[in-house]
Amino acid sequence: MSAPAPTSELILVNLGTPTAATPAAVRAFLAEFLGDPMVVDKPRWLWLPILHGIILRRRPAHVAKAYAQIWTEAGSPLAAGTLALTEAVAAATPTDVHVTHAFRYGAPNLEERLRASLAAHPGSNHPIRIVSLFPQRTASSSETITVHAAKLAKQLGLESRLELCRLAPTGPGCIKALADGVEEARASDDPSREPPHLVVSFHGIPSYVNAKENETYTKDCQATFDALLTATNTPRDNATLAFQSRFGRDPWIGPATDETLVALARAGTDSVIVATPGFLTAGLETIEELGLRARADFLAAGGKHFTLAPAPVEPTPHPALVGDLAALAKPRQR
Repeated sequence: MSAPAPTSELILVNLGTPTAATPAAVRAFLAEFLGDPMVVDKPRWLWLPILHGIILRRRPAHVAKAYAQIWTEAGSPLAAGTLALTEAVAAATPTDVHVTHAFRYGAPNLEERLRASLAAHPGSNHPIRIVSLFPQRTASSSETITVHAAKLAKQLGLESRLELCRLAPTGPGCIKALADGVEEARASDDPSREPPHLVVSFHGIPSYVNAKENETYTKDCQATFDALLTATNTPRDNATLAFQSRFGRDPWIGPATDETLVALARAGTDSVIVATPGFLTAGLETIEELGLRARADFLAAGGKHFTLAPAPVEPTPHPALVGDLAALAKPRQR
């Protein structure tokens, strides 16, 4: 006898991660990720030969070494953090709400989750709510998740049951979680020194994409930045909004995080705290790109103290963020 159908499902969707810190696993992940036209907005006839003929031949070995530096006994930090967040949200919702997670790229993917729901509860009409774990909206993160979810729902006959939910860029729980991470980083700093400069780093996107999207992404990032400064009582002259993870030759939005950190150090800033509001779970872009490479660059340029603020799931999911996500499981007013 099958279990009774839940009253609703909530699927938390993160971008994804390789299944192992090996060139083969990284190649498979990058092929799916960089093959998405919403991630790389180039003509397919131009981009795909570059991707498969050059990038997927050269880049996986380099990226696998970076992943090897952050891999844990639990595997990928992003996968472990997403699972921990899912379990925390499940514990904060009624037992008749089924909470799970999926990745846009890699496994478990969203199609697997939706097909599993259909198989487990045939004939059920309960709503399926999907939420992207990216509060700042742009095609290559939040929007590729929502577009893909809508496409799958149409293919599987779930259109009437699908509900796309969003975390707001200034959601109170999310901002509280981020602010507490900054305060934790400040508490670890020497109070006899000048207050550390706060660098708030988001993932970058190409400038032409931002323009095509009417600057929605940079407006969302600015809104999060402003809310975080307010929540942490940070003076504006002691904080910088920056963007990381540039890729390719197109101009990207700026200022660039790595260049900003070096410039601060050369200008005499001894201490920085780096917060990453665009990454609710820790991963390669936070632990390795910032915590290792950016730290080394800052110290080499003359800086003395570099602290990476913990992500909202470190060391355990922050209750305020969990509350924001659990609230999305509640029935919508119709």
